[in-house]
Amino acid sequence: MIESGFMYLAVLAIMAASIVFLEQRIQAKIFKYLPGIVVLYFAVMLFSTFGVWQKTESINTVYITLKTNLLPAMIFLMLLGADMRQIFKLGKKMLVAFFLASLSIALGFIFTFALFHTYFEADAWKAFAALSGSWMGGTGNMVAIQGALDVPDSKMGYVLLIDSIDYAIWVMILLALVPIANHFNAWSKADTSVIDRVSEKLTQNKSSEKIDFASLFMLLSSSLLVCAFSQYGASFLPETSFLSTSGWVVLCATVFGILFAMTSLAKLAGSMELGNIMLYLIVALVASRANFSELTEAPLYIFAGFMVIAVHGVLMVIFAKLFKLDLFVIGVASLANIGGVASAPILASAYSRALIPIGVLMAMMGYVIGTFGGLTVGKILQMISA
Repeated sequence: MIESGFMYLAVLAIMAASIVFLEQRIQAKIFKYLPGIVVLYFAVMLFSTFGVWQKTESINTVYITLKTNLLPAMIFLMLLGADMRQIFKLGKKMLVAFFLASLSIALGFIFTFALFHTYFEADAWKAFAALSGSWMGGTGNMVAIQGALDVPDSKMGYVLLIDSIDYAIWVMILLALVPIANHFNAWSKADTSVIDRVSEKLTQNKSSEKIDFASLFMLLSSSLLVCAFSQYGASFLPETSFLSTSGWVVLCATVFGILFAMTSLAKLAGSMELGNIMLYLIVALVASRANFSELTEAPLYIFAGFMVIAVHGVLMVIFAKLFKLDLFVIGVASLANIGGVASAPILASAYSRALIPIGVLMAMMGYVIGTFGGLTVGKILQMISA
C-alpha cells in the first residue's frame, strides 16, 4: 500500500509513460479499439479500486498541488498550436460548418439532458458539461471543464466511457459514409469546388524548428508563468454559484493560450508534446480518486451519449440541405468537434490526402471554443436540473 506522495506520483507517471510507449512504439492491439488515455484512466482506476494507495496527507497534497497547477499550464501549451490567423484561412464555408456542428452538439446535450435528467443524480449536469467540452474540443477541454466546475472524479469514469464507446462508433459510421459522398452532395446541392481551392491554399501548421532543450525549457517555464499569472488574476475575479476561482483560472489560461498562439513562442517545437504529458498526468490523477464500484449508471450514460450523437447527426443533415454543405465538410466538422486532432484528419484523408490540413485546422479550432462551449452548455444543464 502506497502512503508516500512522491511514490504515488512516480507510480502514476510510469503507468502513463508505459501506456504511451505501448501505444506508439509497440502498437498493442488494444489501442485499435481504445485510445491510450482511456486505457490509462481505467488502468489507474483499477489500482485505486484495489486500494494500491490511500488518501494520506502526503498523497492528498501531491494530488491537489499537481492537479491545480498542471491544468492551466496544459491548457496554455495545447492552445499554442491554435493560431487563429491560420484557422481563418479555412474560409467561410468550413467555419460555418464547424460552428453548426458545435451548435448541434450543444442542442443534442440540452435535448437529451432535458429528457432524461430525472434519471441521473443531481450533479450529473457537471459530467455532461465536461463531456460537451470534449465533444466540442478534446480531452484537454474536458479536464479544463472538470477543473472549472469541480466535477467529482467519480463522474469522470462515465464521461470517458461515453467518450470512447460512443465516439468510436460515430467514427466508423462517418468513415462508412465516404463512398456515398457524391449522392449526398447531389442531394444537398453542394458546391465542392470551394474545398479544392481552400485545400490548395492551406499547409499544415508545423513548426520549422526541431524539438530541442532550449525550446522545451522555454515552453515549460512559460506555461508555469502563465499558470501563476492566471491564478493571481483569478483571485481578483468574482465567484458565482456556477464559476469558482478555479473556473476563472481555466478561462484566463485559455485566453493566454489563444493570444500567445499568434506570437513567436508558438513557433517553438514541443508545445503539444509537453501539453500531452501534462494531460496524461492529470487524467491519471483524476482516475486515482475513482472506483469501479461507482460506475453503477454506465448503461444509462452510454445511451444518453448515443442520443446526443443522434440529435447532432440529424441536425447536421438538415444543415447540409439548408446551407448546401457537402458530406466531407459536415463529416470533418463533426469529427473536429467530437474527435479532435486524433480523428478529423483521418476522415479528411479518407476523401483525399490533400484535405488533411483542413481536418487539422478545424480540430485545432475545437481546442479554442471547447472550454467556452462546454461551460455554456453546463450553465444551461444546471438550469434544467434546478
